Amino acid sequence: MNVVVVESPAKAKTINKYLGPDYKVLASYGHIRDLPSKDGSVRPDEDFALEWEMDVKSAKRVKEIADALKDADRLILATDPDREGEAISWHVLEALKNRKALKGKDVQRVTFNAITKDAVKAAMAAPRDIDMELVDAYLARRALDYLVGFSLSPVLWRKLPGSRSAGRVQSVALRIIVDREVEIERFKPQEYWSVDAILANSAKETFPARLSAFEGKRLKRLDIPNEAMAHAARDAVKRGDFKVAAVEAKPTKRNPPPPFTTSTLQQEAARKLGFSASRTMQVAQRLYEGVDIGGETVGLITYMRTDGVSMDEGAMREMRTAIGSRFGNQYVPAAPRAYASKIKNAQEAHEAIRPTDPQRFPDRMKLDGDQGRLYDLIWKRAMASQMESASIERTSVDLVEPSGKVELRASGQVILFDGFLALYQEGRDDEEDEENRRLPQLKQGERVDVREVKADQHFTEPPPRFSEASLVKKLEELGIGRPSTYAAILEKLRERNYVTMDKNRFIPDDRGRIVTAFLENFFGKYVEYDFTADLEEQLDQVSAGELPWKKLMRDFWKDFHAAIVDIGDLRITQVLDTLNEVLGPHIFP
Repeated sequence: MNVVVVESPAKAKTINKYLGPDYKVLASYGHIRDLPSKDGSVRPDEDFALEWEMDVKSAKRVKEIADALKDADRLILATDPDREGEAISWHVLEALKNRKALKGKDVQRVTFNAITKDAVKAAMAAPRDIDMELVDAYLARRALDYLVGFSLSPVLWRKLPGSRSAGRVQSVALRIIVDREVEIERFKPQEYWSVDAILANSAKETFPARLSAFEGKRLKRLDIPNEAMAHAARDAVKRGDFKVAAVEAKPTKRNPPPPFTTSTLQQEAARKLGFSASRTMQVAQRLYEGVDIGGETVGLITYMRTDGVSMDEGAMREMRTAIGSRFGNQYVPAAPRAYASKIKNAQEAHEAIRPTDPQRFPDRMKLDGDQGRLYDLIWKRAMASQMESASIERTSVDLVEPSGKVELRASGQVILFDGFLALYQEGRDDEEDEENRRLPQLKQGERVDVREVKADQHFTEPPPRFSEASLVKKLEELGIGRPSTYAAILEKLRERNYVTMDKNRFIPDDRGRIVTAFLENFFGKYVEYDFTADLEEQLDQVSAGELPWKKLMRDFWKDFHAAIVDIGDLRITQVLDTLNEVLGPHIFP
């Protein structure tokens, strides 16, 4: 008999079916131990000794595992294939050691990226030991977050009554939101005008064009600053007798985006489906752990916590076959596409998120609600990543009147071969302008008629507030946090009432702005973007075995503890006076 431990009961049930009667699969229900929410759970004076606590439910589950081991020869730890999963396996192992339940038992660690019969059996055939370097990185991250939270939060409560908490990454995410709001408030709009025309070619086909030169001067976006100049330019276009001076057609290729990582899945699900990051991860978890298909529970996607963009070679071959059968061989590129992450601090040990079987077409699966919509998105993105590029002809047409002082330009594109666009087009945070505009046939020297001209007033706009998608993208670009943490970070900001949401955009609440000002003025180093990203790099060094985790902790704690002591000596009136200087008078009467 072999005892296998996974996180969830749904996963346990599925894997037990795959492995058969010689295996008993039990669930830990996630983490079984945690640092208690009290002083002393991490003790810097004792070389960062950690005190773990197990609740009653977890203790009962550990007892069930220990009881099952009495009649077993082997314990197989099969928790998720990431740092958190490695930590859960380590906690289970330590708890069983404390119960003296492992005497004479063989202990193995296995991981699988997908819950399918082949993936599970292949993992069982390739066991290993627990990766203690990954566990050390987990211990360092957990200790850091505890020390920051339990050292900084009481300072907030004492110096800023009503504040809820501060966190190592949460505080930096809040600062990003607040900094953007300050940028918006300080923004001074600048007036500018555009002059647009509707023209018609000799075949009477109409198309739009924009004024590109006036009085012999090439125009940039803000070069028409007022109504008088705009109306003079508009009148000049109305009087003009325009001919096509040049037609430039540039053939180009548009390549598909890579398959999803955790963060790009969260971003695209927010744009296209309106899902929050936490909702996306909950639905993806169910697709990964298994969905009932014809009476059998099947994992439909690979593991959803990853920042890798590579895919298994066998999976790519299956995708190419499915693409050929569904779309035709012209949609299959000559060779499989390989991708590499461009994100700072990317950990690419895991595959990208993809369907476990490309032949499970979404329109045939009949999945309900959120699961169906998210599976459709994941399937299309993964399949598109292995499809042929789109062939596009970008066309620019310059139109000039006889004096040469007034010019118009028309731009557009023609899709010669749709390639991956036949299946999928990536969402955008901003609207495409002329990307998809099509132009009629135009020949050099051809005269065009001016049908309509208008001059429109515009004002430059401040940068937009962050949506969930754009904030996740920003955190990823800065190297702050990890894929598995983004959903929790954003949820925490809302729970603490540091932000509100308006039209799915983050607006910092007054309390959030005050907390950010407090941290920037008294703990500036610890909410700097580079500092937080550098700490992530050091955690990566721990997981790679290049840096002992306790050395990281000693280096961090020395300066951080000194900063805590310094502010502890300040009177509350000194703190409030400083914040009034930063935020404006009368914030704190």
